Amino acid sequence: MYWKILELAVASLHQFRCFLAAVRTGSFTAAATELDMAQQSVSEQVRLLERACGVALFIRVGRGLRPTEAAHALTPHAQRAIDASEQAIAAARAVRDLLTGIVRLGVFGTMRYYVGADLVASILTRYPELRVEIVGQNSAATIELVRSGDVEAGIVALPVDDAQLSVRPLFRDEILYVTADPTRAASPVTAERLVRARLVLPWASWAEADSTRRQIAARVQAAGSPLRPVADVDDVETAIEITARGLADTVANRGVLQGMADRVPPNLNTTPLRPRMWDSYAIVQRRHTDLSPATRAVLELAVDQLHQALSRQSPL
Repeated sequence: MYWKILELAVASLHQFRCFLAAVRTGSFTAAATELDMAQQSVSEQVRLLERACGVALFIRVGRGLRPTEAAHALTPHAQRAIDASEQAIAAARAVRDLLTGIVRLGVFGTMRYYVGADLVASILTRYPELRVEIVGQNSAATIELVRSGDVEAGIVALPVDDAQLSVRPLFRDEILYVTADPTRAASPVTAERLVRARLVLPWASWAEADSTRRQIAARVQAAGSPLRPVADVDDVETAIEITARGLADTVANRGVLQGMADRVPPNLNTTPLRPRMWDSYAIVQRRHTDLSPATRAVLELAVDQLHQALSRQSPL
């Protein structure tokens, strides 16, 4: 029964096309020429439509046609039906056609700890014709990629000091103090304790621009001292390993530590800072530009997976 109804609906669209062509041209012959059909086929489709409507749609005048009042009433509805059908098909084809090619998404440096390989895997599974590039070693570098137009959009840590970029906040993740000494993790770490601490900090190549380091530096300076780590490295896991050896302490986002899972040395301890401190993350793109459908689709998957990762966070 369902397929019979569908068949009738498709036939009605064909009848509407023949009817509208006859209205526009004023004869079955001219309508057939316009539609590249036989004249008898066009007249038969109109006859079937007249039977469905239960009323005559044309008066034969010599070799031409004159639409009846019923035809005038039917014309706008028939046109809307044709337009709606074409728009529906176009919408489906747009998804197929536009979600192909290459899309580049900029990300913050530790995003892999939140989504791992799942983001790329889900993109390739859902959009097999799409080639994806996930780029960005640090938020500062990604912001430059967005600013220059090398990527349409990025997910970065705030702040974004550029009025030419549009910012849409997404989430925040707490910054924790990490130490191998359980006595130093017995209570939240104040600015005064940060001043005295031996710290190893990641993101040495972006020391002046990295959001976490900027916040730590501002807090230490407010306590009357510049930030002077005993070691600077580029990699988060290297800082964690040095901390596990008891040579220095470090700071890390809760989500990064949970993303490392069993790669976090078991002798490490964490405690919040006082006042507590967070890194905030946002989508950035150039103002007054529209994202491509492919970039929007990839962003949607990325945001969904980030939110899932955050929902799984548990106290450390």
